[in-house]
Amino acid sequence: MFRGNHPAKVDEKGRLKLPAAFKQLVDAAHVTQFYVTSVDGKSAEIWPLPEWEKREEQLATSSTMDDAVRKYLNLTSYYGQQVEMDAQARILLPQILRGSAKLDAEVTVFGMRTYLEVHNREAFEQNLAANELTAEDRKAMAAILSQRG
Repeated sequence: MFRGNHPAKVDEKGRLKLPAAFKQLVDAAHVTQFYVTSVDGKSAEIWPLPEWEKREEQLATSSTMDDAVRKYLNLTSYYGQQVEMDAQARILLPQILRGSAKLDAEVTVFGMRTYLEVHNREAFEQNLAANELTAEDRKAMAAILSQRG
């Protein structure tokens, strides 16, 4: 399970070196293939291929006539590419996604349980400051957590 935040850099060829903490998890699972995509063009999602295939199976049970499913598939296909991690633990980020999300230097890599999320560090920090957790957010979280015991 991916957790936490690890600063990283994207090199001039568009490759992200997987942070060591995440690389250990990937190695333990014997994963070298990934699906890199986005649902908004503002950040990248790096899915270990087996996890992405589970997502595809979930979507396969839905109708492609469902507008939300169709939009999701359009976005994840437009931004998406299957990639292989190289011997130096680098993953190539698709060019169209690097451009739209400004993933061209300093980034932050978040563990999101089953996948990794990559953001332009400066843009993320600005957004974080502008969207602090409010008292209302805390109440909503408390309600969610109390329902789950």
